[in-house]
Amino acid sequence: MNNPFEGKEIWFGVGSQDLYGEEALRQVAEQSTEIVDALNKTGKIPAKLVLKPTLKSSDGIKQFMTEASSNPNCIGVVAWMHTFSPAKMWIRGLEVLTKPLLQLNTQHHFEIPWDTIDMDFMNLNQSAHGDREFGYILTRLGIARKIVVGHYTDPEVAEKIGTWARACAGWDAAQTMRVMRWGDNMRNVAVTEGDKTEAERVFGTQVNTWAVNELVSYVDKVKDDQVKALIEDYKAKYDVAPELLDARYDSLFTAAKEEAGMVNMMNDYGATAAVDNFEDLGTLSQLPGVGPQRLPSEYGFGFSAEGDWKTSMLVRIGAVMGAGLEGGASLMEDYSYNFVPGHEEIMGSHMLEVSPSVGSIAKPKLEIHPLGIGNKADPVRLVFSVAPHKDAIVVSMADMRERFRLVMNVVDVVEPEGSLKVLPTARALWKPQPSLKVSAECWLRSGAAHHTCMTTSVGREAWEDFARMAGVELATIDESTTPEQFEKDLMMEEIYHRLENQH
Repeated sequence: MNNPFEGKEIWFGVGSQDLYGEEALRQVAEQSTEIVDALNKTGKIPAKLVLKPTLKSSDGIKQFMTEASSNPNCIGVVAWMHTFSPAKMWIRGLEVLTKPLLQLNTQHHFEIPWDTIDMDFMNLNQSAHGDREFGYILTRLGIARKIVVGHYTDPEVAEKIGTWARACAGWDAAQTMRVMRWGDNMRNVAVTEGDKTEAERVFGTQVNTWAVNELVSYVDKVKDDQVKALIEDYKAKYDVAPELLDARYDSLFTAAKEEAGMVNMMNDYGATAAVDNFEDLGTLSQLPGVGPQRLPSEYGFGFSAEGDWKTSMLVRIGAVMGAGLEGGASLMEDYSYNFVPGHEEIMGSHMLEVSPSVGSIAKPKLEIHPLGIGNKADPVRLVFSVAPHKDAIVVSMADMRERFRLVMNVVDVVEPEGSLKVLPTARALWKPQPSLKVSAECWLRSGAAHHTCMTTSVGREAWEDFARMAGVELATIDESTTPEQFEKDLMMEEIYHRLENQH
């Protein structure tokens, strides 16, 4: 996967005014430099913080916000008021800002200098004053932002800015994403449908369809050396079934050739997410298995099945947000419950496409098994169990007519209690928070999809930040959720978002 943070910047704007004189402004600039340098040195913020000249006037603020909005390398803006910065100066600038915003509520000094504090110190170090003025105008203008409070040396401050920066990268990826659909949605399925025009308006993501037989032409053009290189990669990373290297080598060769064709076609069209449908395979000889499983883990691409382009989007966003962290993002689907008292769990899986990017208990096995749908040759696929992970995320996107709804469940991935030795698919077993019964009831109440994106790299905060940037509804099911309050929250969210969409 290409590093999504390479060359990307977070612009750091410091608010002040001319009232305090040149000496005070010099100290503002020096202390701001110290703060930004310290935050960058933590290594917790994946994109570089870039300090810009102190903002002291309405014209200067508007120019700063205009340049931030138009610069493709800037993925977000941090604003901090070192002194008092009259908020009416910020109105014109804030109204042209199109990049995500973080309001940092910090200060240079850690402790009040009890014995020496005077009015010169007070005039220079009044972030608590300035940030409240700034907060007022942001709220009055209805500008969504993340708020981080604390001294800049507090590790939690850098961690929260870093999580938000990851969400900024996910939002940036959504804005430039092209989802390649090979064929249409699975017939008669409701939840995989959605408004692709609205998706481009809300997320900036282009969703279009290409004929499956154009993919076939790409597969046919793949050269043998590219296929053989992929097979060597399989052998290095997976436990390859002996038959695939002997009697059924042709099937392995075909699977690798399909992967190469998919990647080549996506790269040629600038696509970063894709989706296929087992009901529309053209003259492909296999339903692609190992290739789609590797799209998130090896290339950082999104992938989903059965024409579900919305989940493909989420997997790409999750892969970008989690780049460089342990774990990853993958298509997941709720399959089966375990109702044994004390072991109430959900098994997620899919017929072929769960990605090893989310982590596995043991080295994934590359195997070939029959598949009763698609009417094609036996597909090659990776078989593994997802490794235990506390506070993983499953998130879905559903089209609710006039808006998109994200629903997120915090889950604890656990190790299967049995061998699953005859189950020929990748799978994950998790305990949903707060319990299986509450989680399932709330999931059903929300209308959330059966397809989800699972992330084991980034947690709930990154998805919360992303939803705020996108301005979309996010319903969260976690350890504190109750069905009664969840239902009330859905009702209030529906009222709010319908009123917002009337604007």
